[in-house]
Amino acid sequence: MYDLQKASVWKRCSAALFDFIILTMVVVGIAAILSNLVGYDNYFNNMNASYEKYEQQYGIKFDITEEEYLSKTEEEKALWQDAYQALTIDQEAMYAYNMVFRLSVLIVTMSILFGYLILEFAIPLIFKNGQTLGKKIFGIGVMRTDGI
Repeated sequence: MYDLQKASVWKRCSAALFDFIILTMVVVGIAAILSNLVGYDNYFNNMNASYEKYEQQYGIKFDITEEEYLSKTEEEKALWQDAYQALTIDQEAMYAYNMVFRLSVLIVTMSILFGYLILEFAIPLIFKNGQTLGKKIFGIGVMRTDGI
């Protein structure tokens, strides 16, 4: 027979925090693998090269705040708008930008999904008792109220 005792709130919170930390590490690892598989860095570098090309060509910086933009003279604002319009017309730059955005969403979403499936479903199935890694380390088990 088992000596059944309820786990303290701190023990349960510690197990949940441990599970969250492990989940975060797994998600980051999966994201790194996915970014290499889909070639994220190539699109990101192409996008940055396009930005730098138009910044150098027009002598402006795209990475400015609204306050910095509003403090510019009318000629500087017109030059900035011309550079921005030239950038948006560039098909390669827009393709790289769209791919960076789409791949970012895909990588984050799939990493969280796969990490969660691994740690919250596969690991408890491997242990064959429903325990996550945090519950296993802190000696917590999930049981029915009737003790079966």
